Amino acid sequence: MTGFLRNSDAFTWAMESDPRLRSTVVSVVLLDRSPDWDEVRERFDLISRKLPMFRQRVVPSPPPAPPRWEYAPDFDLDYHVRRAVAPGAGTLDDVLEMARLAEMQDFDRARALWETTLVDGLENGGAAMICKFHHALTDGIGGVQIAMNLFNLSEELYRREPLPPEPEVSRSSWLGGYRDTWRYDTGLLADALAGAVRAAPRLVYGGVRRPVATVRSAAATAASVYRTVRPISRTGSPLVTDRGLIRRLMVHQVPMPQLREAAHRCGGALNDAFVSGVAGGLRRYHEKHDVAIGDLHLSMPISLRTKADGVGGNRITLMRFDVPAGEADPAARIKAIHQRAGAARDEKSVPYTQRIAGLLNLMPRWYIGSVLRHVDFVASDVPGVPVPVFLGGAPVCARNTRSARPSARRST
Repeated sequence: MTGFLRNSDAFTWAMESDPRLRSTVVSVVLLDRSPDWDEVRERFDLISRKLPMFRQRVVPSPPPAPPRWEYAPDFDLDYHVRRAVAPGAGTLDDVLEMARLAEMQDFDRARALWETTLVDGLENGGAAMICKFHHALTDGIGGVQIAMNLFNLSEELYRREPLPPEPEVSRSSWLGGYRDTWRYDTGLLADALAGAVRAAPRLVYGGVRRPVATVRSAAATAASVYRTVRPISRTGSPLVTDRGLIRRLMVHQVPMPQLREAAHRCGGALNDAFVSGVAGGLRRYHEKHDVAIGDLHLSMPISLRTKADGVGGNRITLMRFDVPAGEADPAARIKAIHQRAGAARDEKSVPYTQRIAGLLNLMPRWYIGSVLRHVDFVASDVPGVPVPVFLGGAPVCARNTRSARPSARRST
């Protein structure tokens, strides 16, 4: 099974012509003890047989079609699933340093776009697993779905059914690529014509019965699309102005009940309090350097996943909006972020995410980069696994999955 990348994933892929915009996702799973290695390896083998993209690579297509997935002819599970011993004293900082280096390293584009490393030798007999995925492979919620195929609900190791057969790998030809592209372009044209035919009676009817309202609706949709794709010429921060390649990973723990209570008291949701906390931290950073700030540009993924969608894959759209980082009152900041995030989720452009991404993919690469290059920071809020789980018989330490990172570094 092969197929073209969704337009939004192709946009993510094209964006990486600028290495500063790589979409590498790295997560760290902490374990109370070292798991059964054979069980861990077999679990990833099972996932790679059930989810095709775990054995596929991305290859270019003749333009204007997007890149496509095809099975990697030399798939080697032991390349993707590895073991290592923690350096130093085996602290969390030592593991984060390993994850930091993994995040800065690009993928081998001739192979499937994921790697995982089991790290033994942590302090107090613990272990960790560093999982590295390309964002074209899955979004955050899809990653949680994949994790549920990896983890057990008990520390007992049960004998399972035999693994499914490995997928057949057929080498593609250049002629096959052109044939698939022709089919893609033909299907795209047919869908566009069918959509126009379906929409025409509604537009004519609306134009005759409610001409003013129809024009206003069309104008509102066009304005929403413009807000989605317009390039940002400068960062909101006068201090953090130039994106770099160096990454740093740190953990700051906040009790979930307290964060949720703060959100509800201020008329917001949990995500609003999370973003507000990050924005408040950035305000303090600027104050430390005697630099005043107002609004900062935020990029935040919004899930479009439905119950009908399969496991894994990407079902998100990236929305950009400004957050009042200069607001010192946390309650006022949460309330304002709640209003602005709600407006972003209700944008009329959201249902057209894939079509917009398809149009952006036809634009020059410098324009694609300009859409996100001057975003001040990215914040991602993903719910963790809601129940206690085990990996290879080892309990997984409870952690919440919420991350944020600045998209730039201080100019020197």
